[in-house]
Amino acid sequence: MENSSDQKPTIMITNDDGIDAPGLRALARVLVSTNRYVVLVCAPDSEKSAVSHSITWRHPVAARRTHVDGAIAYAISGTPVDCTSLGISQALFPSVPDLVLSGINMGSNCGYHIVYSGTVGGAREAFFYGVPSVSISYKWVGGKSSIQDYTLAAEACLPIINALLAEIKNQTYPEKCFLNIDLPTDVANHKGYKLTKQGKSIFNMGWRQVTSETQGGKMLSTMTMETDSAAQTETDTSTALQDHLLFKREVFFFFFFSFMMDCDKDIFLYWGFEADAKAVVKGFHIDDPDTDWQYLQEGYITVTPLAALSNAEADCQAYYNGWLESVSEHVSSSAL
Repeated sequence: MENSSDQKPTIMITNDDGIDAPGLRALARVLVSTNRYVVLVCAPDSEKSAVSHSITWRHPVAARRTHVDGAIAYAISGTPVDCTSLGISQALFPSVPDLVLSGINMGSNCGYHIVYSGTVGGAREAFFYGVPSVSISYKWVGGKSSIQDYTLAAEACLPIINALLAEIKNQTYPEKCFLNIDLPTDVANHKGYKLTKQGKSIFNMGWRQVTSETQGGKMLSTMTMETDSAAQTETDTSTALQDHLLFKREVFFFFFFSFMMDCDKDIFLYWGFEADAKAVVKGFHIDDPDTDWQYLQEGYITVTPLAALSNAEADCQAYYNGWLESVSEHVSSSAL
């Protein structure tokens, strides 16, 4: 992983939207255009959104050489984690990359959605094996965003990428975390970088019975690609056979009450809501003002350090310590 002063650092790109996704292509193009890095691409051959940290175990994965200008690129018949694992293993490429970038994802990855995200999974896998990594997501909004925004997002990340590579070269890079970056919809007019922490935001997801698989559609982003409507409407099934029922997830774009009270009528209408906020109080929540989602909504580029472990809150640890002791005592007394 170490480079001498006359060698270019190596960056490997993966994602979960697939190797042909505009976000990945824009990131590769921007990196190549700087002429400062050796760029490798190892990404899924098709969309693998919301697969979290899943891996291919029982079957081999195929690696197909493909064209990405200025880069050495392979399309992989596996998950984002498979791609990262293979890409840093030295089985596919001759050396371990200095930095792994996963993205740019179509849709933000904040709060609890980080758990679902294949984009974050790709970066987390590199972290597991001691390779510095960053997951990158752009808050795409239908009707507002354009393909060019991915290029602007990639350019906005360059200062962070260069600074990380300097830390890696100087051997001062912190090895106990990796970074998750989210870029706001109006990335051209972002308010700067903001260090944040992972919040507890989550969209309220339900299920709707549908008549055929073709009505389900395709979720284009990991979790939060926003559209012009509050939810994708689908035809209800009234006469489905009880031994063969089809259900499709649907995402309700509702927000926590206190957040809604700060919004004006236009934002409700944009998301397809009635102007009365009290009628739509459920689903999405924001735990405090220092979190990733909150600052992303305010127009900042959020930079959130993440780790692999999900430790419980201290009060939960204390509760279960006493609880488990009581269980043990009960088992002991029952055995008498």
